[in-house]
Amino acid sequence: MRFGSSQLFVIVLLALLAGLSFWLQKAITPLDVAHDGKLRHDPDAMAENFMIRQFDERGHIKYRLTAPYMEHFPDDDTSELKSPTLTHYRPNAASLTLTGKNAKVTSQGQTVYLWDDVKAVRAATPDRPEMVARMPDLTVQTEEGIAFTPSPVVITEDKSWAKGVGMRLDNNASTFELQSQVTGLSYPRRAKK
Repeated sequence: MRFGSSQLFVIVLLALLAGLSFWLQKAITPLDVAHDGKLRHDPDAMAENFMIRQFDERGHIKYRLTAPYMEHFPDDDTSELKSPTLTHYRPNAASLTLTGKNAKVTSQGQTVYLWDDVKAVRAATPDRPEMVARMPDLTVQTEEGIAFTPSPVVITEDKSWAKGVGMRLDNNASTFELQSQVTGLSYPRRAKK
């Protein structure tokens, strides 16, 4: 069977149109998306009145995280907490308690983002009164024992106070470092008789 040039042109044109139609259908058809909820930011687990504790290599408690309500999100493996309390412990040192109205915890609990009325309280010791730092937000690196914020901070200890913008807190060294625009008033502590 012999094809003329006009018949051959029609066959090539039909094959080209068929190939173009196939390519166009693949180009406009959405990719197969898994409908398992991993791409949505919906909670897959919720807990009420929970507590997580982290221990050091000697079995001493390093920190404790509690909250009346928690939601876990599988898309980024984070948890969001309402009214969280994060307490750091060190041997022979005052505990440090961090609170806020909200928090977000990364997948391995290495970073905690606190926001809305954040408060850091170093417990009183026999030598020093309680110290309180207030700020709108705070990022805590739980394993390193440090926290920081770029926001305004007000620190009070008894009648003394200091305020500034930006703070770095090092729980290992028991220091609060204000970074800029620092002002304050320090009253001397009276020696105990």
